[in-house]
Amino acid sequence: MEIEKLNKKIKECNRCRLSETRINALCGEGNTNAKLMLIAQAPGEKEDREGRMFIGPSGSVLDELFMEANVDRKEIYMTNLVKCMLPKYRKPKQDEIEICSQYLDIEIELINPKILVPLGYYATRYIFEKYAIPLPSKSEFDRVYCKIFLGGDRKVFPLQHPVAVLHNNSIKGIIVKNYCKLKVLLNALSVFIPG
Repeated sequence: MEIEKLNKKIKECNRCRLSETRINALCGEGNTNAKLMLIAQAPGEKEDREGRMFIGPSGSVLDELFMEANVDRKEIYMTNLVKCMLPKYRKPKQDEIEICSQYLDIEIELINPKILVPLGYYATRYIFEKYAIPLPSKSEFDRVYCKIFLGGDRKVFPLQHPVAVLHNNSIKGIIVKNYCKLKVLLNALSVFIPG
């Protein structure tokens, strides 16, 4: 299977400086037939150590959001824009995004989801640029969350990254409401075939 070949390349990648500080380069995980793909920014410390997606503090928040939304991790495919942990949780540099996004582009092609769900600023910015969707200014960026944009034959549905709840618990209600729309989108994608 092509995704296995890609994952091998990701794990062995040393094309940028991040390969010197990481433990694991993180491959995407989940349902390879998923109609919905979640794209986060980069792995955190626990993810880097254990080589799995969303198992640290923001993973706990994500699981809670999924529970509220009645979404199962098995229904979706999850990946990162940048596959290696960013030292001291710094912002990704442009060259790191350019090198690493080549893997993401192949993942999108192989999984072929109907809906892309970028989480947070950098993942959303990359997907908007990739599909030539006009990007708002950074100060107005919050306005893109929980809206559907068209990128060719795919829908793009940006959401806040779960880490936002850890930084500001007062926005949890809004974020829960936004994540609940994921189930609506998933249901809209499943075709009902009469028996």
